[in-house]
Amino acid sequence: MSTKRRTSVLAVALVAALLAACSAPPAPTPEPSPEPAAPPTVPVLEPESAAASGLRTFVITPDQSSASYIVDEEFLPDMLPKYGINIGRQDTVGVTPAVDGQIQLNLDDLAAALGDNRFHADLSLLESDQALRDQWIRENGPQFGVYPDAVFIANAIEGAPSSYTEGEEVSFRLLGDLTIREITQPATFEVSATLDGTTLSGSAVASLRMSDFDIEPPNFANTLTVQDEFTVRVDFIAQEQ
Repeated sequence: MSTKRRTSVLAVALVAALLAACSAPPAPTPEPSPEPAAPPTVPVLEPESAAASGLRTFVITPDQSSASYIVDEEFLPDMLPKYGINIGRQDTVGVTPAVDGQIQLNLDDLAAALGDNRFHADLSLLESDQALRDQWIRENGPQFGVYPDAVFIANAIEGAPSSYTEGEEVSFRLLGDLTIREITQPATFEVSATLDGTTLSGSAVASLRMSDFDIEPPNFANTLTVQDEFTVRVDFIAQEQ
């Protein structure tokens, strides 16, 4: 079909459509449709409270709690003339009194989902039996003066009994993430605790490696060597809130 013929056909069709529209009776004015009903208000449900879910919250009392490291050091021959320290191996302990956090458990069902369980310690306040060591830890090596915060956040519990009787010691494992020097690694704390009224007391112990937190174990020629493995221990007293 030629272009001229196609144009004529389209023009005829358009004229016919216009005539039909003009001759058709006017469409009835539509009645205003009712306003759509507002959707039903759905109540916003707040997260289940700790009490309603059976969880009991115990807040750590800082002035009655502490965190410590225990590490295996070997003192070599030069330690005696330099620092008056006898040759040999020993477990060195450093303690910080700056600990806070909380423990949130369902004591009727210890295997139930955890609440908010976390520990925080200020590592810049660690003290051992040697002020020189403490200064070195703060200013060199781990540089805890620059990276003072150690934070453990639990996300699972293992090995807990199905129920608990007040006054008895209970043991279980808290699994979670430990952050030291802004480096986060998985960690497991072995927890032993006893409830007496509204007071929860106990300890949490974890085995770690310095190298996992980008800390090079000290090794000073003919003076001192330190093992990569070390232990973290939190001794806590917490009051129910």
